[in-house]
Amino acid sequence: MKKLLGIALAIALIAVSLAGCSGSSSGHEIILITDKGNIDDKSFNQGSWEGVVEFAKREGISHTYIKPEDDTNDGYLAAIDLAVQGGAKVIVTPGFLFEVPVYEAQQKYPDVKFILLDGAPHPADDFTPDIRDNVASILYAEEESGYLAGYAAVMDGMRNLGFMGGMAVPAVQAFGYGYLQGAEDAAKELGLPDGSIKVIYHYTGNFEENDTNKATASTMYQEGVEVIFACGGSVGKSVMSAAAEAGAKVIGVDVDQRYDSETVITSATKGLAPSVISVLESIYKTDSWEQYGGKTTYFNAENDGVGLPTTVIGDENADAFDRFESFTMEDYEKVFGRLKNGEISVTRSINVADPSGNATAEELTSQLNLKKVVVTTR
Repeated sequence: MKKLLGIALAIALIAVSLAGCSGSSSGHEIILITDKGNIDDKSFNQGSWEGVVEFAKREGISHTYIKPEDDTNDGYLAAIDLAVQGGAKVIVTPGFLFEVPVYEAQQKYPDVKFILLDGAPHPADDFTPDIRDNVASILYAEEESGYLAGYAAVMDGMRNLGFMGGMAVPAVQAFGYGYLQGAEDAAKELGLPDGSIKVIYHYTGNFEENDTNKATASTMYQEGVEVIFACGGSVGKSVMSAAAEAGAKVIGVDVDQRYDSETVITSATKGLAPSVISVLESIYKTDSWEQYGGKTTYFNAENDGVGLPTTVIGDENADAFDRFESFTMEDYEKVFGRLKNGEISVTRSINVADPSGNATAEELTSQLNLKKVVVTTR
C-alpha cells in the first residue's frame, strides 16, 4: 500500500509540474531517470543530467528527472512508466542497471526514444543484447580512461598504487584493467625494473559511501599506497575522506572530481554530458537518429569520449594538471595522441573464473602481461 501511495503521489507531482510548465503543453519531453544515487552524486547521474540540462536549456525543451523509489528492475520500470505518463518523448537512463528495464520498455513504448548510457538492453535471463530501433546504446572505453590514469600516476613518480572498484561489472573492470596497463607501460618507458610498481586491487561489492569503505582505503594508505583510483560511484567519497586524513591522493572517476576534494589529482572521465548532447542533437537538430538508434556506439579516445580533464571550470587560465608533481599537460597530450591514433591498444576484458567477476592476481598478471606491476588482490 505504501508503494502504491508513493507512485500515485509521484504521478500527481508530475501532473502538477506539467500544468505549470511553460513552453510545452504536452509535458516534459526529455526525462532522465537516476540509477543508484542522486542527481548531485558528482558521478554518473550528475554527469548525464548536466548533458540533458545543457542541451534542453539551449534548445528550449522541457526536461526533468525522476528518482525511482527502488533500485530494482521493477522500480526502474515504474519510473519509466511515470516518465511516459509525464509526456516524455526521450528518456535518458544512466547506467547498466537499466539494461533489463529498457529491454522491457523499448517494446512497451515503441514511440519513445531511449538513451541507455553504459549498457545495452537484454532480457533478464540472457545477456545477449537486443537493441530495438528506438534505443541508442552508448558505451565508453573505460579501459582507455583508466590507462591514462595509471600512466599519469607512474609517470608522476608514484610507485605504490591502489584500486578500489565498486562491483566487478564490465565498466568497473575495464577501468581497473586499463589502470594496470597504463602503469605497466609508464614503468617500461621509464626503464624501471620488473616488480617496481605495487598495486593493491580491491572491489568493495557496492557503490556506497560508508565506514567500511573508508576503513579499507585508510588501511591501504597506512600500508604505503600513495594514490587510490576510486572507481565506484559514492565509494569515492569514502576514499577522499580517508585520503584527506592520511595526506594522500585520489584519482576520481566518470566526471572531473577535483572540485570535491583537494586530494583528487585527476579523474578518469567519460564524456557523459557530450555523449548525451550528441544523441539529443541527432533527434532534435540533425534528424540523424539512425546514427545511434538500434545499435551500440562507443565513445573513446578517437572521438574524445574519454580522457583526463584538461580544463578547470571557471578559470580558463588554470592548469588542470597542477596537482601532479611533474606530469604535465604536454605529457598528457602526447600519450593521449598515441591512444587516439591507435598506437596504443588497451585490453578491455579478460577471462575471470569467479562468477562474481573478481579477478585473481594471477589472472590479472598473466592476461594483462604485467611484469613491472605486481598486483595484490583483496
